Amino acid sequence: MYIHYNYQVINLLLITNLIFFFIIVVLMAKLKKTNKAKKVAPEGYESPNDFFNSVFSDKKMIWMGQNTNHLHSDDFISNAMIKCVESKEYCKYPPPEGFPHLQNLILKDLGLEDMDILITAGGTESLYVCISEIVEPHHNVITCDPGYLIIDEFASRFSNEIRSIPIYNEECGYKLTPKLLKKHMDDNTRLVILIDPLNPLGTAYTKEEIEEFALIAEENDLYILHDITYKDFARNHFSIAKYAPNHSITIFSFSKIFGMAGLRIGAVITTSELIDCVRSALINDLGTNLIAQAGAIAALESKPKWIDRIVNTTRSNQRLIKEMVDKIPDISIVAYPSDGNMLAIDIEKTGINPVDLESYLLEKKIFTRRGKYTSKRFGDKYLRVSFSVPENQLKVFIDEFPKAIEELR
Repeated sequence: MYIHYNYQVINLLLITNLIFFFIIVVLMAKLKKTNKAKKVAPEGYESPNDFFNSVFSDKKMIWMGQNTNHLHSDDFISNAMIKCVESKEYCKYPPPEGFPHLQNLILKDLGLEDMDILITAGGTESLYVCISEIVEPHHNVITCDPGYLIIDEFASRFSNEIRSIPIYNEECGYKLTPKLLKKHMDDNTRLVILIDPLNPLGTAYTKEEIEEFALIAEENDLYILHDITYKDFARNHFSIAKYAPNHSITIFSFSKIFGMAGLRIGAVITTSELIDCVRSALINDLGTNLIAQAGAIAALESKPKWIDRIVNTTRSNQRLIKEMVDKIPDISIVAYPSDGNMLAIDIEKTGINPVDLESYLLEKKIFTRRGKYTSKRFGDKYLRVSFSVPENQLKVFIDEFPKAIEELR
């Protein structure tokens, strides 16, 4: 009887400890999900929103800081949205997962007609809902530095660890490689982030690299999240969904090549099984802005009429920047040519702080971004510059940038 009583006490203690442990795990997970990193306002502004409102409101500002596209001189997209507004169909809710016509156009554009798709309010929402559903508290997520830091922030809310791999070196070609992935992954690695081409450096992946990533994903039962926001600026681009369809998720955005950043529209493309998981995370179950969807449909349908002009202009602009940079001692373009519509200019040898360079150019009505926006380790080395702007605006930058280096050196 005495021994039996002790077993009851022991069992009770074990159950109590398990319940306590479960409560702690739940509370920690909840804390992670709500612990958003505080954004620091640039000097002279009360908040980040105050800064961006100031930049946005200045109609003379040359917009080279957010990789936005200002080269659409035709009216295909705007006319479609105006027509939608005039129809007053905006008083109705659109289909919750997007208009089927738009879904089919995206899948055809990517050559992924056998995959499933959800229309979202931008690529950033796509990233969030995918990470929130695929990653569990015991998992780790592999990203790279430099990279799109908001992904690290999202992943930190749901995973045990973010393994941000330093790639700011020539040895790895300034990108996360299959070799680096094998070195840093383990049995708890659930998700690998490939931004392709990479924001902020513009590096992209070869067919052989994509095939190797696909093989790693299949052999280790992990997922590759393939963010292809800048794919149409690239000289060549290869979709991992074609090599590992059951272990990949493609993130699509209308913000860059289509010049629709302010309209917030994008998509998630993957298997129907994974789409079912992601669908459960969608908060906006009443559909994505139908005026934006009207513009997106027109953008894809008209794409053959403008894509070559825009891509050729960005490549010409990039060459002009390279010619300017080559004339200035102690600075260089990190990865040239860039396969995106942005590049990074390394200024470390000049001793100039990228924050000071950003501020100087802002006074000249040129909006660029300090390296810290896209890198925790290497942000003090470079300035990110996007070049999908009209040539006359680019020439203002080319004229002012050498003066800034001379002044601040």
